[in-house]
Amino acid sequence: MVNESKIIKSSGNVFEDLAVSEPETALAKAELARHINAIIRQKGLKQAEAALVLGIDQAKISALGRGRLAGFSTERLLRFLNALGRDVQIVISDKSASRRQGHISVT
Repeated sequence: MVNESKIIKSSGNVFEDLAVSEPETALAKAELARHINAIIRQKGLKQAEAALVLGIDQAKISALGRGRLAGFSTERLLRFLNALGRDVQIVISDKSASRRQGHISVT
């Protein structure tokens, strides 16, 4: 028996590929969380210490570290970055002519 696999080219957004609702927002939140977790590691903070800095409980730090972001709004993640000593800039520009609609990204 031959197992024929079909290769599908990614859109570049795993959340879109998985048909998650609002994939651009999901990707932006994941990138924000990635930055937050990297800063927490860089500062050498334990979960309890990070929780104090961010004003949340340790269980939410654990969820954030595991990528469980359902309970976190984009705005809240931006505030966490500020609490960790980071400035956040939002840049608005014309969309690319090759895309149907606008795009959200985090760098």
